[in-house]
Amino acid sequence: MQMNNMKKGALSDLRVIEMGQLLAGPFCGQLLGDFGAEVIKVEPPEIGDPMRQWGREKPHGKSLWWPVVARNKKSITVNLRVEEGQKIIKELVKNADILIENFRPGTLERWNMSYETLSEINPRLIMVRVSGYGQTGPYSKRAGFGAIGEAMGGLRYVSGDPSTQPSRMGISIGDELAAMHACMGALMAVHARERTGKGQVVDSAIYESVLNMMESLVTEHHVAGYTRERTGPIIPNVAPSNIFETSDQQMILIAANQDGVFSRLCKVMDRPELSSDERYSTHSARGKNQQELDDLINNWTKTKSLKEVESLCNENGIPAGLIYKAKDMIEDPHFKAREAIIDIEHPEFGLIKMQNVAPKLSRNPGEVRQVGPKLGEHNNYVFLDILKRTEDEMSALKKAGVI
Repeated sequence: MQMNNMKKGALSDLRVIEMGQLLAGPFCGQLLGDFGAEVIKVEPPEIGDPMRQWGREKPHGKSLWWPVVARNKKSITVNLRVEEGQKIIKELVKNADILIENFRPGTLERWNMSYETLSEINPRLIMVRVSGYGQTGPYSKRAGFGAIGEAMGGLRYVSGDPSTQPSRMGISIGDELAAMHACMGALMAVHARERTGKGQVVDSAIYESVLNMMESLVTEHHVAGYTRERTGPIIPNVAPSNIFETSDQQMILIAANQDGVFSRLCKVMDRPELSSDERYSTHSARGKNQQELDDLINNWTKTKSLKEVESLCNENGIPAGLIYKAKDMIEDPHFKAREAIIDIEHPEFGLIKMQNVAPKLSRNPGEVRQVGPKLGEHNNYVFLDILKRTEDEMSALKKAGVI
């Protein structure tokens, strides 16, 4: 365990070895690093993590995703496929708390780095394993990307409009949910280790992490024979809770499905009689007349500007909000007041903006200390300072293609 309590962050006494790539493993590492853990990211020599090349916009051929997902990490290069590279990891494991990997199940075993092998070196080691289907079961050896897990976990079928094929979300939500479950599991294992003195394996499957978010979907089918379908921007029988148009061709989300809130909305609309109308007076009644009610509200919002509707709702305790894009987030005063978006220096792009650490801790807050590192930027620190190798030994390893 790394003992350096002068650092900020609730996890500043943890050392993490991250051997994952792309997103599901690395996002788990990002979350731990955000709160002070020392995250040593292991990448293939010369090529690095493919995430270095990913992203929708790549100025100068560089990814804008990498600075975010690899922030607060140290980068070293190690060829995990060769015995000498595997020996390096085993040396690092001696003083590590957590090892993260998201290779296909069985890969670490082929590389002579099973949990059984590594836990003999360090019985306190926690191995976090993120995969599409988990480490066991008939599908465990299949290739499993996030999109497949989203479909298998039930999210894809209920996403989108009923008139179209199932839609994917605009982000890699399956990978990210698996990473968040992996992070929770890692911290639970750290807590349990305080009692037992032993590490353990955290097995986070993408499809199960998605399934865990699916509310009562399975129970509804089993007990009532009900199968949820795609419903577009609404939740059936929960009304009003929808996106409405304004006179300046903007959109606003209004969620007034609770009785008291709905009554306030009716008054704001100058239609107080609606709250006592038997078609809308109860949650169940509003659900049965959902489309008719939404049309009434939309006719009202279309007579007013976005700012007018937002102000009226906020002043009267009616939950309402804009459909934010990145530009809106950057300019919004609430984002600014809570420093939800920060500026940080990038060696090539200059000052760049990205989301801050969440959640906020009052005593041990996390922070973004640096953007994603250059490939092998911390080789000297790890090999010379931690592993006590000599410069000649490092040169030999580099010449042999090990680092």
